Amino acid sequence: MHMADALLSPAVGGTMWGTSAITIAYCSAKVRKRLDERNVPLMGVLGAFLFAAQMINFTIPGTGSSGHLGGGLLLSILLGSLGAFLSIASVLVVQALFFADGGLLALGCNIFNMGFFPAFVAYPLIYKKILGRDPGRYRMTMATMIAAIACLQMGSLAVVLETFFSGISALPFPTFVLLMQPIHLAIGIVEGFVTLAVVSFIYKARPEILENAFSGQPAGNHPLRDILLAFMAVAIIAAGALSWFASKNPDGLEWAIFKVTGKEELAGPNLGLHGALARIQDKTALLRDYSFSKPAEERKNPGETGAKKEKSDRKAGTSVAGLVGTLITLAFSVVIVFFLKRRKTSRPG
Repeated sequence: MHMADALLSPAVGGTMWGTSAITIAYCSAKVRKRLDERNVPLMGVLGAFLFAAQMINFTIPGTGSSGHLGGGLLLSILLGSLGAFLSIASVLVVQALFFADGGLLALGCNIFNMGFFPAFVAYPLIYKKILGRDPGRYRMTMATMIAAIACLQMGSLAVVLETFFSGISALPFPTFVLLMQPIHLAIGIVEGFVTLAVVSFIYKARPEILENAFSGQPAGNHPLRDILLAFMAVAIIAAGALSWFASKNPDGLEWAIFKVTGKEELAGPNLGLHGALARIQDKTALLRDYSFSKPAEERKNPGETGAKKEKSDRKAGTSVAGLVGTLITLAFSVVIVFFLKRRKTSRPG
C-alpha cells in the first residue's frame, strides 16, 4: 500500500505528514524515557528485516495481483507499539528517498496507514485482548490472524478515503473500495500466516522478547545475539537472492487502480508541490524501483545486449538494491535510537 503522490492533494498529503510527524514525536518522547540499550540493535535489525521482506511480493492466486508483508503487526509484537511505529517509519523513509517506493507527498499517509493501524489499533486492541495473559497456540493463532487481517483492512480503507478526500484522481469511491477491501483481505490472510510463523519461532526460541514487548518492560539481561544474527541472515538472503523471485504482478493498490482506470499508475501533476517533490525524489532515488537506473532509450532498445543480459542486470540490480537498502535501513534505525539515547542522557536530572 505504498501510495503514489498522484493520488493525493497537497492538503491531504500535508495533513497526513503532520499527523505522522506528531505520532513520531510522541513515540520518540516515550521511547526516550524508557530506552533500553539492548533494544537498539533489535530495532535496527528488525527494520532491516522488514525492508528486505517487503521486497518479496507473493502472488494472490486467481486475481492477477500480488502483495507483500506490511510487517506492522509483526514489529509491534516483537518491539511493542512505540518501537514498531518508529521502525516502520524508518523503513518507509528509506524506501521513498532512495528507491522511489511511495511518493514523498504520500510519505505521511504511508507511515500512518502502514504504521499507526497495526501499532496503535490492531496490536493493543485486538491482538493483546485476544491473546490475554495466558497465551496458548490457539489464542496466538486467532489473535495473529484477526489482527493481521484487521491491519490490512484499515490500511486499505484509509488509502481509499485519502484518495477520495484529495479529489484529484478519477477513482470513484464505491468501485475503488469494493476492489481494495477484498484484495487486501487475501493479502491480510497471507500476512497473518507469515507473522504467525515468525512469532511462533520467537515464542519457542526466546519467549521473553514477546513478554517484554507485551508488558512494555526493558529487555533485561537476556542475550539477543542469536536472534539478531538469525534475522539479519534472513534479511540478507531475502534481499540478495529471494527478491529475484518476487511476483511481477501488480500489488493490491496497483491492481485496484488498473481495474478502475486501465493503468497501474496514475500520472500526477508536474507543477507546484507535486512537481517539486518529484524532482527531489528523482535526485535522491539512486536505485529507483530497486534496480540500476538506465536511460529510457536503452530500456526501450536493448540492442545487442539481448534479453539474457538485461535479465542478468535486473537480477544484479535487485540484489544490490536489496542489500544496500537493508544496510541503510539498519544504519538509519540505529542512528535514530542512538540519537534518542543521547537526548535522554543529555537532559538534566
